[in-house]
Amino acid sequence: MRIVHVVGVRPNFIKIAPIVEALEQYSGVEQVLVHTGQHFDSSMSRVFFDELAIRTPMVNLKTGAPGDESETGRIVAALDGAFDELRPECVVVVGDVNSTLAGALVAAKKQIPCAHVEAGLRSFDRSMPEEINRIVTDHLADLLLTPSEDADQNLLAEGISHDSIHRVGNVVVDTLLQNLHRAKQRPIVDSLGFREGRYAVATLHRPSNVDRAEVLERLCDTLGWIQEQIPLVLPLHPRTRQRLENFSLFERLTSMEGLRLTEPMGYLDFLALTASSRLVLTDSGGLQEETTMLGIPCLTLRGSTERPVTVSLGTNTIVGLDPTAIRNAVSEVLRGDGKTGTVPPLWDGMASRRAARVIVEFLDQDLATKG
Repeated sequence: MRIVHVVGVRPNFIKIAPIVEALEQYSGVEQVLVHTGQHFDSSMSRVFFDELAIRTPMVNLKTGAPGDESETGRIVAALDGAFDELRPECVVVVGDVNSTLAGALVAAKKQIPCAHVEAGLRSFDRSMPEEINRIVTDHLADLLLTPSEDADQNLLAEGISHDSIHRVGNVVVDTLLQNLHRAKQRPIVDSLGFREGRYAVATLHRPSNVDRAEVLERLCDTLGWIQEQIPLVLPLHPRTRQRLENFSLFERLTSMEGLRLTEPMGYLDFLALTASSRLVLTDSGGLQEETTMLGIPCLTLRGSTERPVTVSLGTNTIVGLDPTAIRNAVSEVLRGDGKTGTVPPLWDGMASRRAARVIVEFLDQDLATKG
């Protein structure tokens, strides 16, 4: 029973690692990790493979040139050949990036069963490329492994059969709980000169936030105000660094005394940094989940979220891009009035085991039918 996992960017490793480990407990299951190569430099990809102890053999397709309009097509072409060679009985895709969509598309065309981990999430904002990827992937996949009740309801509302939907919980939480103790032993906070609970973390990478000069400049001004209130660290995604340089904004940030710019971090260092922070500002979906688990107030720099449970139950607040709204929310947290939240149901560290069981039981039944 050969299972091929398709990954492309760093969040995919965080989500796939516990599933790979859970599937290793089943005899007769062979796993291969196919990396499309969207993030293949050591800081953005390989370090996650090493830190999360993923032992599964990996095939690197090196599709290259991430982010341009032809990316999905190149990944589809590369996966087509890879699937012909590997001949999987099942393809597992995670998240909502171009590799996710490409994996589901090629699997459907080749009539290979496909499982989508983190299915059913919706922001209801189709201007986001990720939203299109989520919708199409869910309608192509055979197994929809969801993290929360709202995801189930979204799929049912789109006419997807209840039999295909399996709520397993949040696999990001599994990885966090498995690695939190190790992360807290890392010296990253001290090495940056910070004290626990007395600094903030920011991340920016969404095209809608960094690809337009006027938007990014306004965000830089807001970061400038924040670093005057509390020390702030901003690990720079390669896309963000390039845009800052293109728009002549990089030097403005480096001149801010209370702002520390760093290179992209590995999973353990960034988890350690987040876990000891006072608050997080981000346009990342995964950080909304991680901060909810850690009890850290999170301010999401977007107008919507595909993870509403982090708002209704967790520590997340959608603040958008309005500078006044962001400043007010930061001030609220610094006064001690930030959201504390609760842990959503099934965010218990067992999601990957439930996902693995669903996948294996489905394949056992599928292979028995074909046999």
